[in-house]
Amino acid sequence: MKTKLSLISFLLILAFPLQAFAVCPVCTVAIAGGVGLSRWLHVDDTITGLWIGGLLVSLIFWTLNWLSKKKIYFWGRNFIVTAIFYIASIYPLFYSDIIGHPQNQIWGLDKLVVGTIIGTFVTLLAVITYPAVKKINQGKPIFPFQKVITPIILLLITSVLFYYITR
Repeated sequence: MKTKLSLISFLLILAFPLQAFAVCPVCTVAIAGGVGLSRWLHVDDTITGLWIGGLLVSLIFWTLNWLSKKKIYFWGRNFIVTAIFYIASIYPLFYSDIIGHPQNQIWGLDKLVVGTIIGTFVTLLAVITYPAVKKINQGKPIFPFQKVITPIILLLITSVLFYYITR
């Protein structure tokens, strides 16, 4: 049953075509690679969660952009899409006992959940500030690939901070 739910969650994430690039695909691949690498290297779950949060934000923006291009609108669309992605990602982790160990907590919450929440906000900060920074610089990025580099740099800085917090 656990394998079936994980497979369904994975298929839900892959169900959307990746032609709408609301967040740069290179950034998304880098975030996905960061998640896989951190689990493989046994990095603290708080840091892994940061990258999961970044990946979810990226996937949500891609999906919302794709829905807009297809002119698919419905009541509560942004909330529903966001909820589906977070539930499809967090529930299998909870169900498979990756989330919920009393010894794997920071600030009274599961480390993976805390990291995901903070990673979400860090990535949102990068995505939301990008157009404002471009506007200040007369509609141009300050440096090449700024849209790609900014979220990755912010997630890396936050990862380093949490490395020292969780030691």
